[in-house]
Amino acid sequence: MKKLIVLIILVMVSVVDAQTAQDTITFDPQKQLNAAQRLLSGNYGKAVTLGAYGEMTYNQPESNNGELDVQRLVLLVGYKFSDQVQFVTEIEFEHVEEVYVEQAFVNYAIAPNVSLRGGLMLVPMGIVNEFHEPTTFNGVERPAVDNVIVPTTWREIGFGVTGRSNELSIGYQAYVFNGFKSTSFGGDGGVNGFLKGSNGLRSGRQKGIKSTIDSPTLSLKIDYYGIPGLRLGVSSYFGKTQAEDDVEAIDGSNIGISMLGLDARYAFKRFAARGQYIHASLSDTENYNDLTGRDLGSALKGWYIETSYNLLAQEKSQRLFAFARYEKYDTHADTEGDLLRNDNYNRNDLTMGLSYHIAPGVVLKGDYQFRDNANADNDVQNRLNMGIGVWF
Repeated sequence: MKKLIVLIILVMVSVVDAQTAQDTITFDPQKQLNAAQRLLSGNYGKAVTLGAYGEMTYNQPESNNGELDVQRLVLLVGYKFSDQVQFVTEIEFEHVEEVYVEQAFVNYAIAPNVSLRGGLMLVPMGIVNEFHEPTTFNGVERPAVDNVIVPTTWREIGFGVTGRSNELSIGYQAYVFNGFKSTSFGGDGGVNGFLKGSNGLRSGRQKGIKSTIDSPTLSLKIDYYGIPGLRLGVSSYFGKTQAEDDVEAIDGSNIGISMLGLDARYAFKRFAARGQYIHASLSDTENYNDLTGRDLGSALKGWYIETSYNLLAQEKSQRLFAFARYEKYDTHADTEGDLLRNDNYNRNDLTMGLSYHIAPGVVLKGDYQFRDNANADNDVQNRLNMGIGVWF
């Protein structure tokens, strides 16, 4: 009991003495920082920096009961060992009952604009995988492209370098990671496959949980900032999946992955727009499907475009964005062997709604989604969504 009281006192002291100063959430894509970047840059002379973000949602599909959910609450902690060395971690509570470590890495600044990093980190692919705090994107739910194609939140253990060149207006990231988990032996002696047609690579994320590795992967991203208000990104990811020791020698236990992403964000006064395209080519999926009984496609692709406009005067601290986003994504963009393309996996969503930023770091959201797929007999339901998001 005494240890618990001491721990509570220490936490309270840390909050009072080292909490991140409240700052304005910027809507300029060239100045936006994600949670980890804010921790690294916002110590304000203190050793410990604390923060959090979270979202509570209400989803109402047509003809079904609605669902209320504390979708996630993420606690942010940064520690400054020296002017060069810092540690960042994010502890995520999902749906009240699940706990994950979303990030945990050491950042070593070897020069003013160059840092080495190692630990559990986000894979820099697209926009939302790195900028997924609820005040940084429109819509109650994250874009579906970033759910089933990227797939957000995608993080793995690795090391690499990040930095920027102000002369060239370029930021860069390069990491070596462990990869997606593809197969393992099941209790019945068969082979379990983690990758499948409906959500592509998503179920293969290892998330730093006793991650197996037999073949490192390479992740690269370059961002361009040279035009006022505009941010352009090019992402890539190459490598093979990871199979457990007893399975990896079997033909079809692993697949190869080549993923390319293009993204753009633009803001001018009260207008903003963003877009993204992701394409993944998967090799040896025919043997993988034969071994596991899965229906993994040999190509995944998706894209979206979104526009928004602030309905309130520019000088006001509050912002009310009306937005519309159209996205199209297909986890069976191509298939190998005898596997037929499943039209249920060729989907498109139109999302329209409002994002009301009542204060820096607090947003109220509401939207309606028109959802469809290429199957003439599809039973995809449109959906009403509402939510509250915070970030500090």
